[in-house]
Amino acid sequence: MTSSNSWAQRNVLITGINGFIGGNLARRLIADGATVTGIERNQNRQSMLYHEGLDKHAQIVNGELCDMAFLERVIAEGQFDTCFHLAAQVEVGVGLTSPYSTFETNIRGTYTLLDAIRKVGSSIKAIVIASTDKAYGSYPSEAMPYQEDYPLKPQFPYDTSKACADLIAQSYANDVFGLPIVITRFCNIYGPGQLNFSALIPDAIQCGLGYKTFIPRGDGSHIRDFIYSADVADLYACIADALAKSPDNFRGKVYNAGTNQPRSVRSIIEQLFEMLGKKDDLKAILTRMKSASTTGEIDTQYMDFKTVKRDFGWQPKTSFDDGLRQTIDWFEGYLRTEKGPHS
Repeated sequence: MTSSNSWAQRNVLITGINGFIGGNLARRLIADGATVTGIERNQNRQSMLYHEGLDKHAQIVNGELCDMAFLERVIAEGQFDTCFHLAAQVEVGVGLTSPYSTFETNIRGTYTLLDAIRKVGSSIKAIVIASTDKAYGSYPSEAMPYQEDYPLKPQFPYDTSKACADLIAQSYANDVFGLPIVITRFCNIYGPGQLNFSALIPDAIQCGLGYKTFIPRGDGSHIRDFIYSADVADLYACIADALAKSPDNFRGKVYNAGTNQPRSVRSIIEQLFEMLGKKDDLKAILTRMKSASTTGEIDTQYMDFKTVKRDFGWQPKTSFDDGLRQTIDWFEGYLRTEKGPHS
């Protein structure tokens, strides 16, 4: 595991710093003494970055990932030693309705960033690319958990965009260009600051707290794995630290991470509403879920952490019960501040 001292005085670039994972990673690295610069496309103040005042402790630059001149300028001036590429269009539903913009952001944005680093980013010793378990596509439940050597078989636009970005990243990591790149494919991430309310857990929390009515995404039978955001930030730091110190040992590798504790969407909803003491609301939700349909979602997805444990000594620290409670507590404070007392 990387120590906090290893990040003191290091110069880090985070794309997508204004997103959920970007904010959590920035908080971790700033606390560890890193100098953090983040790229954001727009100044969305409804984010963890601004809600917790993290923007005051980082340099924030506004621009488009598909703008080569902008990226070359930022990278050349920044003299970064580490880059975390987290910026992406992450919603499956948006991929179905707007495939073009999804491909532009996730594919073009990735190769533009990597080519800018190739041209002017000689100081960068570690590049961590955030991908997703969805890049693997649909495999039968008996093939779970996903393994790093599984062929990529994406079907839907979002999944395909991430798989393409992974292949592009590997081409920049090979011997022709030799960029120090590691690709990460994690399961569903949850935790404080996840203000994309199209995601299951934050949406269910705000519904359970009385701020809106829960609309089921399906019948609840889909199987997923959820990992806590602080554990993910820790793993990102571990990987980047090891890559910078031993690039030949890790360059071009892919790492999965999850808890290897699959659970159904229905069981997550049940646990969350029971934690909130809303059993009557839960009955109505479960009734509506029985007739709901889902489009563009893979039936079963989960991951283990054996490879990252072997290579980095990492394993998830936060149980789902503890993580869910901490997430609920954070959202209670956030929603009370933003929307007033709940019903």
